[in-house]
Amino acid sequence: MPSNTPPPALKAAILIVSTTASQDPSTDSADVTLRQVFEEQQSQWEVHESKTVPDDVIRIQKQIKLWTDNQNDNNVINLIVTTGGTGFAVSDQTPEAVSVLLHKEAPGLVHGMLSASLQVTPFAMMSRPVAGVRNGTVIITLPGSPKGAKENLQAVIKMLPHACLQAAGANSRALHKGGVKKLEREAGVEGGGGGGHGHGHGHGHGHKHHGHGHGGHGHGGGCGRHDHGGHGGLVRHTTPSSSNPKSNDPTLGPSRRHRESPFPMLSVSEALDQIAQHTPPPQIVTIKVDSSLVGAVLAEDVSARENVPAFRASIVDGYAVVVPADGKMRGVFPVVSVSHAAPGDQMATLKEGEIARITTGAPLPPGATSVIMVEDTVLVSTTSKEAPEGPEGGGEAMEEEKEVEILAEDKIQEGENVREVGSDIKQGQMILRKGDQVSAVGGEIGLLAAVGVGEVTVYRRPVVGILSTGDEIVEHDRPGDLRLGEVRDTNRLTLISAARDWGYVVVDLGVARDKAGTLEETLRQALRQVDVVITTGGVSMGELDLLKPTIERSLGGTIHFGRVAMKPGKPTTFATVPVKDNDGNRINKVIFSLPGNPASALVTFHLFVLPSLHQLSGISPPGLPKVPVTLGHDFALDRSRPEYHRAIVSVDRNGVLTAVSTGGQRSSRVGSMKGANALLCMPSGPEPLRKGAKVEALLMGALRTDL
Repeated sequence: MPSNTPPPALKAAILIVSTTASQDPSTDSADVTLRQVFEEQQSQWEVHESKTVPDDVIRIQKQIKLWTDNQNDNNVINLIVTTGGTGFAVSDQTPEAVSVLLHKEAPGLVHGMLSASLQVTPFAMMSRPVAGVRNGTVIITLPGSPKGAKENLQAVIKMLPHACLQAAGANSRALHKGGVKKLEREAGVEGGGGGGHGHGHGHGHGHKHHGHGHGGHGHGGGCGRHDHGGHGGLVRHTTPSSSNPKSNDPTLGPSRRHRESPFPMLSVSEALDQIAQHTPPPQIVTIKVDSSLVGAVLAEDVSARENVPAFRASIVDGYAVVVPADGKMRGVFPVVSVSHAAPGDQMATLKEGEIARITTGAPLPPGATSVIMVEDTVLVSTTSKEAPEGPEGGGEAMEEEKEVEILAEDKIQEGENVREVGSDIKQGQMILRKGDQVSAVGGEIGLLAAVGVGEVTVYRRPVVGILSTGDEIVEHDRPGDLRLGEVRDTNRLTLISAARDWGYVVVDLGVARDKAGTLEETLRQALRQVDVVITTGGVSMGELDLLKPTIERSLGGTIHFGRVAMKPGKPTTFATVPVKDNDGNRINKVIFSLPGNPASALVTFHLFVLPSLHQLSGISPPGLPKVPVTLGHDFALDRSRPEYHRAIVSVDRNGVLTAVSTGGQRSSRVGSMKGANALLCMPSGPEPLRKGAKVEALLMGALRTDL
């Protein structure tokens, strides 16, 4: 009687080939996707292990050999699937790394995957998968995009148990007893079928990983045709290009729009790299030295035009003297003149044995070599002097010092209590360097004024335009109750405030409705007025989300990224649009399209827009300052994406920085930004981070004090 005990599960291993994911595992989603495919096979498979390696032949081969070359009865890997590196990009080397390791090739498995993929897109013929056996382990290479890897594995997965059992040394006669029909029934496939799936996925070309979010055509790059006989493939209505995915074409109607974003899912670090690479260089202007200079960054070194001080000056109230050779000055001396700080007075040359009364900052009389503090003297006698006519003196007699006794017991040195010419700053000395930012409290403006610098060259700060989009948006202060579906415009007001607080001139661009022509004209007019356009809303996948198509198709812009692996802010979009400046030169201007949810908009403004504004302003390093903080309580983590958690960071009397959450972090919850002065850089993971753990925080505002 046959046993009811199911056969033991076959062991599979997953190898992620991605330089990006090897540096930042949070950017990878292929591992979870492939595990789900194995789990769907009713306990036939156990995923024994998964590893991530960069796009490097030696590293790929080393990991595969670790799994295949030292196996024993208790440690057998039946199947290895790799994902990534199967396209035509320079860095795509997985087929070359794997093919030389194979003891037997398996062209049938390759044919099965390609046949299924070709039902989706002709670009499947651009793929380069390999399959075969090494030391009893079946090895298959899959494309880099999670969807592509999933559908190609699904195309052959029902055939793989039989292949793995044979490769591991099972008795072929016993396996094939009962004929092909029996094998088909056991595998759950129909005669003539490849792997039980009438669909597949184009591997496409250019499967270089950037967080596994963009594989070949038919997904990621997205130019597959719809297969009405199986699962719906990605509808692509634009010229196919894996390196330049295109957004929806609104003219083709909602039924033919993308069912998922064609834009690769970038990590935050990759997105910041794109911003740094494609933000235009700052422009240089000359401006006057006045209060408007605060916040500007110098575009060249600044040298002193004059000495400071420009004359020999007293640093105390007292008496200018000519120090004799022996340095002895004790005794009574006649006061022959007075030196005030008033400019232009002509003074007689002071002689040895004479003294002149002098005030702080006043020039020394000619011939004087030192100043005696008034505290070291005693008034001996006075004389009567008629005051000048006018409001000050009124013509009445006044007393003046006639003789003063100097009480110094030790020797007087030349130069005492004297600021020599250029002792603070010498003419021609560099006082500020290129890249220095002028602060309101750092004294830079005072320093420039002190040395006679009236103008400086600086990097021009960009003008920022902020636009809300959507038919549902109404002004925040519109009287009356909201109608069904209406939303008050909070994003525009909060982003205008944030940009101004960072020192930028802001143009309020109002609200653009969900009509392609209206949005295009609004953006064209905005690009004539401002350097950077910030929009909110309209960046998801709905039929009325028109920003990406308008930027690409109507304005001729380039979308450098359209999705980021983060929470909140996944659909954040960064683009540049070519325009002509006032001189007719072709330049690029920047557009950031931020999510419509209020918390997402503010988080992505500080995380992505601010570094671009800093770069345009010459500020280095760009972006928010980063500091380590201690968690004040447990923090739950998102399982799949890194999160930028809104928090309040305070400093105690010992200098310890502690972070506490602002509460619920849902992206639509604008209250999560209330009081927040930091974004906590939280990793993804299944378990919470406990109180006392250390994380990095991006500071958006001043620290709170907790004394």
